[in-house]
Amino acid sequence: MADAATSGPGMPQLDLTTFSNQIFWLVVTMVVLYFIMSRVALPRIAAVLADRRGTITSDIAAAEDFKLKAQEAEVAYNQALADARTEANRIVDAAKAEMQAELDVQLAKADAEIAARSAESERRITEIRDNAMAMVSDVSNDVTKEILSAFDVKADARSVTAAVSARLKGGA
Repeated sequence: MADAATSGPGMPQLDLTTFSNQIFWLVVTMVVLYFIMSRVALPRIAAVLADRRGTITSDIAAAEDFKLKAQEAEVAYNQALADARTEANRIVDAAKAEMQAELDVQLAKADAEIAARSAESERRITEIRDNAMAMVSDVSNDVTKEILSAFDVKADARSVTAAVSARLKGGA
C-alpha cells in the first residue's frame, strides 16, 4: 500500500499535466451545449412561452368580453324585472278596478233589491196597519154598541161610529 501512495497523484482531474486538455474539452463541450440550447431548446421554450402568453392574453380578452356581456345581461335582466313589476302592478290595478266596478254593480243591485223589498215591506206594514185600524174601528164600534145596550142606552150606528172615529183620531 505504501507503493500506491508514492506512485503518483491520486485523482486524474487534479493532475496538472492534463489541465490544458481538460480545459480544451470543457470549452468544446460548453460551445456545443450553447449551440444546442440556443438553436433547439431555447426556441422551443420561447415558442411555448409565447403561446402561453397569447393564450393568456386571449383568455383575458374573452373574460373581458364575457364580463361586458354579463353586465349587459344584468342590465337587461334588471330592466326586464322592472318592466315585469310595472306590468304586474298594472294588471293588479286593472283587476282591482274591475273587481271594484263589479262590486259597485253588485252593491247597486243589492241596494235596489233592498229598496224594493223595503218598499214592499212598507206597503205591507201600511196595509196591515190600515187593516188593524179598520178592525180596531169595527171592534170599537161593536164594543161600544154592546156597552151602550148593556146600559140600556139607545144610540144609532152612525153616531156611535162618529164618536168612535173621533176618539180614535185623538179627538175628545
